[in-house]
Amino acid sequence: MPNIVLSRIDERLVHGQVGVQWVGFADANIVVVVNDEVANDEIQQNLMEMVLADGIAIRFWTVQKTINTIHKAADRQRILLVCRTPRDFRQLVEGGVPITKINIGNMHYAEGKKQIYKTVSVDAEDITEFEKLKALGVNCTIQGVPTEGATDLFTLI
Repeated sequence: MPNIVLSRIDERLVHGQVGVQWVGFADANIVVVVNDEVANDEIQQNLMEMVLADGIAIRFWTVQKTINTIHKAADRQRILLVCRTPRDFRQLVEGGVPITKINIGNMHYAEGKKQIYKTVSVDAEDITEFEKLKALGVNCTIQGVPTEGATDLFTLI
């Protein structure tokens, strides 16, 4: 079974908060960015690679490649999974990726979204996806940085 130490939703994927604070807090040694678009975008990949400290590996996989590949991970690989949306995580869980808890960091406000927390805004599709994750037994908490307390998402939607 893959050693997933943290699963996080962050629209920015890998940036300072994820690449420094969360990697260190979770003691991850590999970050797997799960995003169909970024998996094929070298420019975005290069920008994200620059954020990580030496010795931290990074992979850019599509949702399907993650489902197909994650179970081959060695025990020594402490994986931080990061996706942009709850939909991606729902697909991973339904595809057999062993995720029981999701940390939600940044879901930006846009037209049609309702702000439910200082860094989290959701629309009807997001709420539906979170409800599906809950039905699959996944705990979802909002936590911007490791020093903040975690807030149960389902008390806010």
